[in-house]
Parts: sequence; C-alpha cells; structure tokens
Amino acid sequence: MEMNDKALLRLIKEAQFACVELQLYLDTHPDDAAAMDDYRCYSDKLAMLMARYEQEYGPLMNFGHSVSDTGSWVYQKWPWEL
Repeated sequence: MEMNDKALLRLIKEAQFACVELQLYLDTHPDDAAAMDDYRCYSDKLAMLMARYEQEYGPLMNFGHSVSDTGSWVYQKWPWEL
C-alpha cells in the first residue's frame, strides 16, 4: 500500500496511542489476557510502521531507540534541501 510520510506518521501516532492506553489499562488489570494480546498486536504493528517509516524517510529520532543505524540521520537531506 502506497502512502506518503504524513499518512504513515498518523498511523504511527495511532499505534503509539493504543499502546500507551493499553499499557495504562494493564497496569490496573494485569490478568486481562485479551488486553495483553491487543497490546502485543499494537506493539508489533508500531515496530513495523516505525521500521517502514525509517526505511523510506529516515530516522524518527536522532538518538535513542531508532530502528535505523545510529547517526545515519546526518546523511539524509536537510529540510531546506528537499
């Protein structure tokens, strides 16, 4: 499925929101197996979306837990070069 960077970022934000909300819910309902399955599903989806974004458009973060190689953001085009 072809999509632009803004559409992919929106999907990433939606998956992040779902992960945070499910994580908060699981803090108070740790035995809810269905919620845990949903959390794992959204976590996998989030990781896949982030990897896809970074492969197509470059790193999402300039430090931390970026899927792409550390420091590779330096070699991408700068915003004023696009």
